[in-house]
Amino acid sequence: MTRPPPGAIAPSTIAPGTILSDSIPSSTGAPSASVPSGTSAPKSIAPSTIALGTIARAIHDGAAQLGHIADNPRLEARLLLAHATGLTQNDLIRDPARPIDPTRFHTLLARRAASEPIARILGNREFWSMQFDVSAATLVPRPDSETLIEAAIAAFANRAPPASILDLGTGTGCLLLALLRQFPTAWGIGVDLSAPAAALARRNAVQLGLAERSGFIVADWTNSTCGHFDLIISNPPYIPAAEIETLMPEVARYEPRRALDGGSDGCDAYRTILPRLARHLTPDGVAILELGRGQANYVHGLAREAGLDGSLRLDLARIPRALVLHRSSC
Repeated sequence: MTRPPPGAIAPSTIAPGTILSDSIPSSTGAPSASVPSGTSAPKSIAPSTIALGTIARAIHDGAAQLGHIADNPRLEARLLLAHATGLTQNDLIRDPARPIDPTRFHTLLARRAASEPIARILGNREFWSMQFDVSAATLVPRPDSETLIEAAIAAFANRAPPASILDLGTGTGCLLLALLRQFPTAWGIGVDLSAPAAALARRNAVQLGLAERSGFIVADWTNSTCGHFDLIISNPPYIPAAEIETLMPEVARYEPRRALDGGSDGCDAYRTILPRLARHLTPDGVAILELGRGQANYVHGLAREAGLDGSLRLDLARIPRALVLHRSSC
């Protein structure tokens, strides 16, 4: 299909110039346990010998405060301290006795101790080795969703790469933009019902140097979208409504409910999306949907009713996470 001009896809399109004014955070995104190259791991220091008001004391006390919430409280304390002070991880490791003003650090610690996701506090998260800004309008990208990128790479391994990609429910734009990085000749459209989410995805595209090959639309799934695509990808809401409050506090309290709530059985979005997919796929096109736990058989059945068939791809926990679909040959 002919590539649409950026910013002129539909009346509800967010124009290329519509970029939020937030600056790019200077801190790192998803936590990493590695020590920066060229430095050695800090030696353990007895708490009673750590001077008050220093980097070492702040990290020690911060880790103690986050022990109930974080898998790696010391690492999170370092990330928050770097964000609060503007220092780098190298700075924190090289000069643990350096005096600091811990006021802002204590504020960030309190937010994290109240279960606010660290990615929301830092303002960014790593996905597919790329940094994405996050906000209250979007889900925080998760490693489970990288299974969809792996599935797309496998689906096009022995054929021409996709030229056109559609991302339904784009959020931060992480799926679409990771795919555009992976397939450098492709262009893509991201769709989201939330205008703030679409604006954030656009900003991420600009910051990642992918704005010229992407456009973002404020719309309800495939409404306002025309044409055919070689690859359609989606991470729709799939949590049963009654289960949302039982999720981890980081999710239940802070993630946008619209991006979580899949209706009474978690499958409302699939029932909406699947009947429309075939009309937007090229003849040899591929559609990849993220799945929730226990939904694979039911959603695969919906796909067959819509004239699609395919296979499942497991995530690292061996849970069916991606449903890879194509037009049925029957």
